[in-house]
Amino acid sequence: MAIVVVFFLCHWFLSLFSQTFFLHRYASHKMFKMNKFWEKFFYGFTFVSQGSSFLNPRAYAILHRMHHAYSDTEKDPHSPHFIKDVWGLMIKTKNIYLDYLRYKLEPEPAFRDRYPTWPSLDRLSDLWPTRIAFGLGYTAFYVAFATHWWLYLLLPIHYFMGPIHGAIVNWCGHKYGYSNYDNHDHSKNTLPLDFLMMGELFQNNHHKSPNDANFARKWFELDPTYPIMRALHALRIIRLRKF
Repeated sequence: MAIVVVFFLCHWFLSLFSQTFFLHRYASHKMFKMNKFWEKFFYGFTFVSQGSSFLNPRAYAILHRMHHAYSDTEKDPHSPHFIKDVWGLMIKTKNIYLDYLRYKLEPEPAFRDRYPTWPSLDRLSDLWPTRIAFGLGYTAFYVAFATHWWLYLLLPIHYFMGPIHGAIVNWCGHKYGYSNYDNHDHSKNTLPLDFLMMGELFQNNHHKSPNDANFARKWFELDPTYPIMRALHALRIIRLRKF
């Protein structure tokens, strides 16, 4: 059982790190710079770590910039205040995401450009055989190592890891918790020590200062991703805009 739990936790946090570090703080906000080699490295790392639920950086960035511009209004692509449940939130977000992923819609000029692209990897990642291959890999691991039937209940989370992370952040981060600032929306800080989502649940702080790499503000708050970014900055892998 232990090896399956370790596998699940590794997938959860590596996928989550890719989402908050590369898709959110880099692709969407450009909180730091890195050269083309490291950009491709983390692009590929995001693809591998998210696997079957890989989220395209361009489409992710467009939706996230829209979310900030229209936070908790009817034009927000994933506000929980105009949808009755989490499932409805995920379906709405998916539909808008796919429109931008497949170029069915063009974003407003304010939301365009300044996001990383890798056309060949983007095409590969969006193929059903690619997503199915990752899913089969997760399943094979469980067949080899799961010792109890209930462990298989974790498999669907592996298949949809990226969207599940997004749903938790967008639902909980705009409904539950406390506020340090009046941002004229419903953004909340759900956890003062965000061990679950690596800083993503400091939505109230983040909406106050969208381009600040550290999502924590108060002395009792901790954003676990920020110290990692500071270490990458010290190693000259990235260059933070400010710290």
